[in-house]
Amino acid sequence: MLDWWTGWWRNALKLAEIYWSAPQVIAHRVSRMALAGPKPSARDRREFGGMVSEKLLAFSTGGWAMWLELWLSGWRVLWSGGTGGRTRWQRVLGRGIAPVHRKVSANARRLAKTPLLPVKR
Repeated sequence: MLDWWTGWWRNALKLAEIYWSAPQVIAHRVSRMALAGPKPSARDRREFGGMVSEKLLAFSTGGWAMWLELWLSGWRVLWSGGTGGRTRWQRVLGRGIAPVHRKVSANARRLAKTPLLPVKR
């Protein structure tokens, strides 16, 4: 029983951190887009170009991790009920959200330290 609650709280915490960090990342990037105008700098182009590829990588990695966890469990999670099944589902879901959580959290930390406009020297 304790293992089920631990998995549930771990996944809930990761989802809450994604929920909190994603709007911060979006706000920073949209602000940079608005400030960059029609001719973004090389710094802005790198940031904007990475937005698509990082999402694709995080979600595909999460999907493959979920599939691998299902495969390693012998697909028992699909047919098992009770606490054991819930624990397995928590593990599968945790594997899927982990890469997205890592990327969103890393972006939020990095962009919080990054000025919207490049510092002129």
